Amino acid sequence: MEFKSNGGEHVNSAYDSTLDEPPIYETTFSNGEHRTVRPSVVSAFGHDTLDRVPNIDFYRNAGSVSGHRAVRPSLQELHDVFQKNGAISVPDTVEDDVEGSDGTPSDDLESAVPIDSKKGAVKFGWIRGVLVRCMLNIWGVMLFIRLSWVFGQAGWGLGIVVIALSCVVTTITGLSMSAICTNGVVRGGGAYYLISRSLGPEFGGSIGLIFAFANAVAVAMYVVGFAETVVELLKDHSALMVDEINDIRIIGCITVVLLLGISVAGMEWEAKAQIVLLIILLVAIVNVFVGTFIPATEDKKSKGFFNYNSKIFLENFMPDFREKETFFSVFAIFFPAATGILAGANISGDLRDPQAAIPKGTLLAIVITGITYLAVALCVSATVVRDATGNITNAIVPGGFCNGSTAVACELGYDFSSCEVEKCKFGLMNNFQVMTMVSGFGPLIIAGTFSATLSSALASLVSAPKVFQALCKDNIYKALYFFAKGHGKNNEPIRGYILTFIISVAFILIGNLNTIAPIISNFFLASYALINFSCFHASYAKSPGWRPAYKYYNMWLSLVGAVLCCAVMFVINWWAALLTYGIEILLYIYVTVKKPDVNWGSSTQAVTFVSAVSNALSLSGVDDHVKNFRPQILALTGSARTRPALLDLAHSFSKNYGLCLTCEVFVGPRSEALQEMNAGMEKNQQWLRKTKRKAFYAAVACDSFREGTESLLQASGLGRMRPNTLMMGFKRNWRTAGTESVQNYVGILHDAFDFEYGTVILRMNQGLDVSHIVEAEEEMLKAAKEQQALEKEMMPNGGKSRGLFRKSRKSSQQVLTTRVCGPPPPQVAKMNERLLEASSQFKKKQPKGTIDVWWLFDDGGLTLLLPYILTTRKKWKDSNLRIFIAGQPERSELDKQEMKSLLQKFRINCTDITVIDDIHLRPSSDRNLEDMIEPFRLHEGSKDTAQAEAMQKEQPWKITDKELSEFEEKTNLQLRLNEVLQQNSKSANLIIVSMPIARKESISDFLYMAWLDVLTKDLPPTLLIRGNHKSVLTFYS
Repeated sequence: MEFKSNGGEHVNSAYDSTLDEPPIYETTFSNGEHRTVRPSVVSAFGHDTLDRVPNIDFYRNAGSVSGHRAVRPSLQELHDVFQKNGAISVPDTVEDDVEGSDGTPSDDLESAVPIDSKKGAVKFGWIRGVLVRCMLNIWGVMLFIRLSWVFGQAGWGLGIVVIALSCVVTTITGLSMSAICTNGVVRGGGAYYLISRSLGPEFGGSIGLIFAFANAVAVAMYVVGFAETVVELLKDHSALMVDEINDIRIIGCITVVLLLGISVAGMEWEAKAQIVLLIILLVAIVNVFVGTFIPATEDKKSKGFFNYNSKIFLENFMPDFREKETFFSVFAIFFPAATGILAGANISGDLRDPQAAIPKGTLLAIVITGITYLAVALCVSATVVRDATGNITNAIVPGGFCNGSTAVACELGYDFSSCEVEKCKFGLMNNFQVMTMVSGFGPLIIAGTFSATLSSALASLVSAPKVFQALCKDNIYKALYFFAKGHGKNNEPIRGYILTFIISVAFILIGNLNTIAPIISNFFLASYALINFSCFHASYAKSPGWRPAYKYYNMWLSLVGAVLCCAVMFVINWWAALLTYGIEILLYIYVTVKKPDVNWGSSTQAVTFVSAVSNALSLSGVDDHVKNFRPQILALTGSARTRPALLDLAHSFSKNYGLCLTCEVFVGPRSEALQEMNAGMEKNQQWLRKTKRKAFYAAVACDSFREGTESLLQASGLGRMRPNTLMMGFKRNWRTAGTESVQNYVGILHDAFDFEYGTVILRMNQGLDVSHIVEAEEEMLKAAKEQQALEKEMMPNGGKSRGLFRKSRKSSQQVLTTRVCGPPPPQVAKMNERLLEASSQFKKKQPKGTIDVWWLFDDGGLTLLLPYILTTRKKWKDSNLRIFIAGQPERSELDKQEMKSLLQKFRINCTDITVIDDIHLRPSSDRNLEDMIEPFRLHEGSKDTAQAEAMQKEQPWKITDKELSEFEEKTNLQLRLNEVLQQNSKSANLIIVSMPIARKESISDFLYMAWLDVLTKDLPPTLLIRGNHKSVLTFYS
């Protein structure tokens, strides 16, 4: 976002801005009435208004790739305009930047409108785009090669459970995915897009990378499956080129090159190839069903196929696990065949209407493929026995005595009893080519196997670059942004295709795919688990923004689905599951640490908010306890950048464990103050976040500084999370600032005491306030931006050029900064450098030294607690506490022992305790104080009573002679304290002194300021602290 000003004239593309003399149009309404209407408001209400009727263009995000974001009139424009004779005086209008914060195009996928078909981009409907892809990806080689073995081992009873359990996992995931993708516009990126927009960049970025990698390696897996089948055929015909391994590599590489050619040619060609492969696959499946009805030949019977028979069906009902197989091991082998449900979602950017297509196509694909797996498996279970020899000579006369596991075959006229002794080559348990034998025409099954492997490989080859491109576009991993660029009318990720091709070829050439396969399956399952968890999380957060159009989901079912996916990961392979979790956690930590500058309104934010409200409410039900006291700081820093030393010290007290508010009061006319305040809110909070200060920025606009601070003191915080300590800088210019300013300052201290705040004042010799330096920097930046905008307008194509133009623009900024603002004189620059150095002293590690605590008055322990907290921070760990207390000469040692005992009970360590027993002596000189207060004295003592009263009435803020006399001892105490401070603490890193209190309506503001000034004059950085006289320390457990 960028605030643009047009010299007081308001620019807003959403309505006509020339309101003084607007263009007039003649308009005839439906009732025949003829009226003149301003063009910006040919309104449905029949009268002239700046208000706009609801329109989708108002709700597009900034940086919309459609480029048609409308800006509705602001509340100020509607509220202020007619009070000012029709002239819009609000100078600032929000405009959308064409670039993100990092200079990369901020293509906002959520807000994009579908590309016009005239431009030639290919968009698919739900059948070609989702249904066909998902079916082809789910129907794999498992259907033709291992399904019969699964049902041989598990029996069709448990076999149905295997398929049903797989379908339950994929169906729940499909329902969750349907809910997520109907909760707003879905663009390219598939599973990554759904997870990242729901759970945030941390989860999305970690799963997106491993999901894209899994798809790339899956290409190698499927291609090797295809190559192995081809090599088997070559072997049968003695036509091997080199040897089995190298032939698989050669055929695999050639296949990947061909598939890459189809993919790079464009989505239209890839879609046509998928349709051809689907037809082959459907013919092969139908061929299996047809084959079961063709009467079995003697050869087929010898191999265990007897057409439909109830006895075979019943025998195959019970499980017969062999070779250490179990239900879970068989399930682990079958389950990868049920995956592939994300094939349609992965090309979400190429779908005409992803919100409608993904749920419909995915769920229908799960139903169709599930039924197909079940039907094929049951047909084979009803026609083929578990063991057969394949030897025609084993035929016997039916009806003889039959016993054992081959009894059914015996009754049907074949003696396969030898299979009980030694392993046979045929039957459900032994022959992976059962489907070829059962089918009507064997070669069609081989064609079906080719089709299944190639279609899955093609789907993965397209999915990996598309998902990877979406991930790179979001710039979560900045090093990968190179792969975000698309080419052609469909924005094809050519660079991603080449990377996927390289990964695939590498794994075909060197990879042990039997080891890789379970890891890939676990990567896919991790994606499913997160999709389910995303749906649960979004529902659990109950965010008003969670409004999926698809209603047939349940949050608890989604949670069950997520748990099931995690369980299946361990069932398939426990070490691969642990490896997957490990990789995901590492990537999650990396993205979290890098903190990508994106905000997608994730459910994680929503749950954090709900949790924060819940915790705040639960805290409100518990009374405060002294053991849990922690300083909650309200620091009057002004703008977050203007008093860094005060902020750093406040942050050291609260760190990550307490509340720290950095507050600013805007004084002046309300309209101007509000405008300035609103403009600075986000900027200040962002600066705090960037500089890693764990603090909140708060601001108020008031007629006076004191009123604003009073509002902050009363209203800041939430429940128990309220500030309890006011922290502010010492007003060094109190002698020249004016009466009202001093009264405001001292009045704030009175207010803090009234509201029972602990109060802390920081005094430094220099570097407390660097606002003039910050303002100068901002002016330079503003001038540079104006020049940049000017150059942008003068550049061709509206400043959208890249390359050399960008460089010249940056250099012109430097020229402008020098020309317009000019460098400060050397002596000023040197002074500013010293100020900045002093202002950052509490941000750096403190040198070895002491923190001197002058605990003169018992204020509940805040004066002791705050320095103790400092010593627990890393920056202050080399600073030791020294305690100074006031005492009487005759009992100094006793006072020291008592303080030592008290500190031991408080468990606070200090290196030294010093009793100052000569504080009561008169100061050596009071000349400084007299010079300080002379301009503010009334000198009414030499006047008669009437004249004195008149003077006092005219200047009530001045210091009277009576007041000086009455508080002479207390004034002398401040002077004397400064002397002993100079003697004992001149070399301390930080001095902490109990703050004197001024009784209301007894001590004038200027006398009190003089006390504070002389007390802390010419000392190292000093904190004046006064607690609210309620205990913040306890020695009870």
